[in-house]
Amino acid sequence: MLSIERHEKILELLNKKRVVKVSELSQTLRVTEKTIRIDLEQLEEQNLLKRIHGGAILAEDGHTMLPIKERQSRNSHVKQAITEQALPMITEGDTILLDGGSTTLALAEKLGDKPVTVITNDIQIAHVLLEKEKVQLMVLGGTRIDTTASLIGTQAINELQKIHVNHLFLGTTGIHPTRGLTVFNSLHADWKKQIMQIANHITLLVDATKVGKIALIQYAEVSDIDHMITDDQVDRSLLGDLEQKGVNVTVV
Repeated sequence: MLSIERHEKILELLNKKRVVKVSELSQTLRVTEKTIRIDLEQLEEQNLLKRIHGGAILAEDGHTMLPIKERQSRNSHVKQAITEQALPMITEGDTILLDGGSTTLALAEKLGDKPVTVITNDIQIAHVLLEKEKVQLMVLGGTRIDTTASLIGTQAINELQKIHVNHLFLGTTGIHPTRGLTVFNSLHADWKKQIMQIANHITLLVDATKVGKIALIQYAEVSDIDHMITDDQVDRSLLGDLEQKGVNVTVV
């Protein structure tokens, strides 16, 4: 197993259990305890966990790994403000793609007043849009990943090759001026790479807690997005760095 695969698995287990032990990880991943300790050191250097005697716990900002229900409850007023700013960017007749996530879910809840086509692989977003008569809904199939609402697989990737959208509303775990856009899961990273290729315009919807953060796997450069909407708790120095890379930033 490659180190990146071990790191991904360690973070997945940590997300579920909130604490992991070196001995258990060694048995589960079939590597030596020395290898696990090195892995934990590397992940701690990235502020993805905190080492304790005999294991590790979530880092202080481990909320970036929380399940969507918990993420929805955090800063809900911020997500509402971000999506209010994003809504006028959608015009009648548009075909848009909503990436999975708590903020894009909040945007889906606001749709329905004008005829649009929405493509998503997120079953919670699909559920929200199901009864909206003016929304033509297309759901890309696949297998559910961990505890998320996203469906990812060969079927979804194949369908993407036939699709082009006016606007992609993207979510991410972290965005950093030099480390780009990052997530914890390689399948999510591959998915995001694919959907970014089929959109005329890409808008990243993120609250301030995501700006400056670095997750495990980079899937895009900052310059790959056109627009970012975030809230006024963001580090202003980071915004300047992002704008220098060509990103149009809106702060709500």
